[in-house]
Amino acid sequence: MSLLIRSFAALLLTLSLPLAAAPMHSQFLPPDDLTLRAAAPEQQQLLQVTDYSVVVGAQRPSNQQPIPVTSSLMIRLKGKPLNKGATIAQVLVSFDGESKSLKKPVYDDKGKTLTLFYPLSQYRVVIDLLRNDTVYVQFLSYANGHVWADLHTGAVRSR
Repeated sequence: MSLLIRSFAALLLTLSLPLAAAPMHSQFLPPDDLTLRAAAPEQQQLLQVTDYSVVVGAQRPSNQQPIPVTSSLMIRLKGKPLNKGATIAQVLVSFDGESKSLKKPVYDDKGKTLTLFYPLSQYRVVIDLLRNDTVYVQFLSYANGHVWADLHTGAVRSR
């Protein structure tokens, strides 16, 4: 009898392993057609956004000729980490209207800051999400160098 119980317990443990290795909010990930996320992530940071601020900046270094003027648009998100081992404290979402390609998401362990880069055309979408829904920020990094980051809402009932 105890052999049967031990075998059943081993089977349950085996069946639960793939589920435990999946990220907490894996239902919000796109299909992994290239199997870049086949292994469990080395790092996951999951944050529920509780407040945000919009920062519009401009700088003009006076010692260069011609004098370049640059302007930045950023949203600073703060919230509470949701997954075990998460150390994230804030997220900086930068918007770029000039580059042809975006920088990859970067998590700074020391500063506990995730920096995301989106095209300027996504600014209104991000602001609408923040104003109308509970928003989560997810960051995953894998041993093969693949990085995934997103802003997403929870499941929302249609009206």
